Amino acid sequence: MRGTKVLAVVAAVLLALACLPVGGCSVDGAAEGGEGSEPYRIGAVLSLTGTYAGLGIPEKNAIELEVARINDAGGVGGRPIEVIYEDDATDAAKSQAAAVRLIDEEGVLAIIGASGTGQTMAMRADAERAGVPIISMAGGSVITDDFSEWVFQTPWPNRIVVPFVLDQMAAAGHTSIGLISDTGGYGVDGRDYVLAHAGEAGVTVVADETYNAGDTDMSSQLTKIRAAEPDAVLIWAAGKEAAIIARNARQLNMTQPLYGGSGIARAEFIDGAGEAAEGVRLGTGKILVPEAFGEGTESYEVATSFISRYEDAYGTKPDIFAGHAYDAIGLVADALGRIEGEVTSDSLRDALEKTSGWVGIDGTFTYSATDHNGLTQDEMVLYIIEGGTWRLDR
Repeated sequence: MRGTKVLAVVAAVLLALACLPVGGCSVDGAAEGGEGSEPYRIGAVLSLTGTYAGLGIPEKNAIELEVARINDAGGVGGRPIEVIYEDDATDAAKSQAAAVRLIDEEGVLAIIGASGTGQTMAMRADAERAGVPIISMAGGSVITDDFSEWVFQTPWPNRIVVPFVLDQMAAAGHTSIGLISDTGGYGVDGRDYVLAHAGEAGVTVVADETYNAGDTDMSSQLTKIRAAEPDAVLIWAAGKEAAIIARNARQLNMTQPLYGGSGIARAEFIDGAGEAAEGVRLGTGKILVPEAFGEGTESYEVATSFISRYEDAYGTKPDIFAGHAYDAIGLVADALGRIEGEVTSDSLRDALEKTSGWVGIDGTFTYSATDHNGLTQDEMVLYIIEGGTWRLDR
């Protein structure tokens, strides 16, 4: 991959020299004004179709909104940002293929994505070999716990969210829980954390059930959970199927309260579950009720400005996944603006790692040479779904 980059640079130099006798020409679609007008090319691998489409679509909306804002304000150092989108259809193999195309054919400086944990991990080896940073918008802990110098993450990982939710369940008096999780990367990662850390919260997992993406009925798994008589049920999933779990639980007349994490923090869950969503509690970030940031704080101002612009553009409020994407493109733009000298994938990676105190939607980011997530439980709050929307569960 390094050889490919060298050849690309040589070709660009030869093309630039060929343009000199006639007073300049366009390279990569840039205007005749020279390098300052060439766009920074960034790739984005998103789940725009498939079971994670409810994540990928708001992510794309947020990226487009922020890129337009940045470019309308003059870009970064006078150069616009150009984002090249790829749909991985919630499929790890397609995610890897998309990353290879973006690196080899489009020559992107970095890749934002993927929407899912499994899809992010599928891109990683190719990005590492090419020396292209990834800014993931998925919540699996493995993404940054299994440390790579080339991989960064914007959401709160399961290692933060799972203990928070378990502590909240224990505080509500639920000492035994039934767990149901999907078999995708996020669900497996979360399940592992629940089973490993439930005891630390004083909670016992008395039933442990899983399902696959695309399943349309989880009554069998829920019947087994009901038979174990847990105090509450914990859903750990990120796909659209989570809404089916809530509906099935209602159909089975289960009386146990339902809990979840960031994976169900989207309107798709509320709309899909209907009345069955009422009373579901979930732990995630603060954007769903921005007052949680604290009115008058910088975080509150950043969040409410984004919410207003997003709602004006798309007619709906942003969810946490739109927030992940706001942070991803914002962190890239911030890092680009701090690079002194030549802008390359290497220098962008280095600048990302030096991010300190950048205020975003998911929290205030400070990366380091050993931490490419930089968030804590301070960014977490507990919500309850009431009246078809989220409210802080005080």
